[in-house]
Amino acid sequence: MAIVGAGPVGLALAIELGHRGIACLVVERNDRVGYAPRAKTTHARTREHLRRWGIADRLRAASPLGVDYPSTVLFVTRLGGYALARFENAFNCAPARDPRYSEHAQWVPQYTLEEVLRAHAQTLPSVTLRFGTEFVSLAQDGHEVQAQLRDVASGATATVACDYLLGADGARSAVREAIGTRLSGERSLSRNYNFVFRAPGLAQAHSHEKAIMYWQVNPDFPGLIGPMDRGDIWFFMPTGVKGDVNLSALDGASLIRTATGIDRAYEVLSSDEWMASRLIADRYRDGRVFLAGDACHLHPPFGGYGMNMGIADSVDLGWKIAAVLQGWGGPALLDSYERERRPVHSWVMDEAVANHAVLGNQLWQDGLEAPGSEGERLRATVGARIRELKQREFNTIGVVLGYRYDDSPVIVSDGSAAPPNGSTYVPCARPGHVAPHAWLESGLSLYDCFGPGFTLLATREAEASGIEDAQRAASEAGLPLTVMSTDDADIAALYQARYALIRPDQHVAWRGAAAPARAVFERIAGRSQ
Repeated sequence: MAIVGAGPVGLALAIELGHRGIACLVVERNDRVGYAPRAKTTHARTREHLRRWGIADRLRAASPLGVDYPSTVLFVTRLGGYALARFENAFNCAPARDPRYSEHAQWVPQYTLEEVLRAHAQTLPSVTLRFGTEFVSLAQDGHEVQAQLRDVASGATATVACDYLLGADGARSAVREAIGTRLSGERSLSRNYNFVFRAPGLAQAHSHEKAIMYWQVNPDFPGLIGPMDRGDIWFFMPTGVKGDVNLSALDGASLIRTATGIDRAYEVLSSDEWMASRLIADRYRDGRVFLAGDACHLHPPFGGYGMNMGIADSVDLGWKIAAVLQGWGGPALLDSYERERRPVHSWVMDEAVANHAVLGNQLWQDGLEAPGSEGERLRATVGARIRELKQREFNTIGVVLGYRYDDSPVIVSDGSAAPPNGSTYVPCARPGHVAPHAWLESGLSLYDCFGPGFTLLATREAEASGIEDAQRAASEAGLPLTVMSTDDADIAALYQARYALIRPDQHVAWRGAAAPARAVFERIAGRSQ
């Protein structure tokens, strides 16, 4: 297996494959170091995958602000101005144990997450990372992919043969271009900038409470600002910048000084311009070549979904490729990748675009910074509007855990009705959904008892003979199966079935009152329709 791109998406696939003993080569043209202004939110679902890989605690320990830092989002006129609205426990980052998930979300720079993923990938014997190496071209037949690679420093080229190839090489994906896939949708929804800067003493120079993000609503440079790393490192993101304004030509420190209303020494470490778009690939696969992450879907970052969706792509694809290469997975498994992920991408992209529709630019009103009672009344009115319009953006758990695979050839429907989409998460064991979570009396997560292959969850009314029948059927079908038996009444109520089959990615593949027959295992392994 060859993976182009050593960001979170490529590293996630390498780890998923590496844990399953599948040899893979990851190539990356850049060194992936520095203060690049990328994602900062690692969602609960992503951290649950890190828990599966045994590294959730490492990311927690690497948190530059500390996991107890309040994940509050404040709307203010300026960092040095008036408060407007407040959102507590945004993105479910609070470290308190929650019955709905095994791992809380975490506010952490993407480069820190990459460091944790990269260090873990390098411990896996079957994973090889090669930096300073770029993808050039590919050719494929029904048996393998021939990928031409080039050493960036020397210019020397080499051809690598692999069973499959993944393009995890971002928005300007060379792999996407090589297979002729096209992006379509809405381009240039807004023009924005990212700055990363150092500002000693800025945290003490304003009067607002600690927060991970301060949304600044003012007529100068509306946007986001917040702490990002140790050493007084912050980010600043002006949003909806007009087309005739070239922020790159202006002094970044002066921009930050004007936007915040706080006169400090600002040292800009990096800056870039970016366009918010809603784009999706016309196909995610060409033969033995697949796309994941930004290579096949792009949307505004509001809600923090982008990187997390890409990692989920790699998890979905990773166990399926491993199953095929290990001989127990059939062709329908690989066909199911796009069938499962595309509807999720479309739903999440709609959420992100809706969040993008209301930025600080749209919230500004003349008089919002006025002192006295008139200013206070206007700020109260705008604050109430912010709380109404932006709640869903920071309460994302319904999307993070509530997505499902309704139209999958490797999910066996039980005919039950789908719950409505929404920001409120209601655990649901309907096939295709993320398996409902529970904490056990031992202190373990239910997920800790799931195996690396499929897991048969046998609840309190399951019969010993039924478990034996399921084990026999799985063995005859050649599928790896772990049995988790529990007499916990709460778990039985969550799953509403005697038996449930959980996939390697912790999605429910099937549930029923009688033990699953061999035909069920053949179906969920992609060997029958």
